[in-house]
Amino acid sequence: MDEVKDPEIPVLSLNDLGVITGIDIEKSGRVVVNMTPTFAGCPAMDVMKSDVEDVLKKNGIENFFVNLSFETQWNSNMISEQGRAALKKFGLAPPPKHNLIVDIDLIEHAKCPNCDSENTEMKTPFGPALCRSIHYCHDCQQAFEQFKPL
Repeated sequence: MDEVKDPEIPVLSLNDLGVITGIDIEKSGRVVVNMTPTFAGCPAMDVMKSDVEDVLKKNGIENFFVNLSFETQWNSNMISEQGRAALKKFGLAPPPKHNLIVDIDLIEHAKCPNCDSENTEMKTPFGPALCRSIHYCHDCQQAFEQFKPL
């Protein structure tokens, strides 16, 4: 599943994003891949599911089922350390780790992925995707996106 990349952030695998929540092999030999969307209305989920199916077929697995489920609720703490590093390298501020309570302070403050400054401000909570917000760094004077903490 490391081959399957997020269609909106192609440096991030679905494993690193935490979207793949389980892989089971049934007694019949069928492979079941469990996925949970980052957002209920995430427009990329159909593409992600199709990409998972393509990778399974490419690797010779024909008997499979890709299960989209909200049984495991996704949160940004599920992004791996490798995924957080990939986000930063891509120019997106990774979301801060939290105790599953996301308050406005967590959303408003982001560390700049360009210069690591904390002298930043959120310009809008609405980025190009539901999972991102737009921020500005007063030190390097660059705008950047943050993957929202959820």
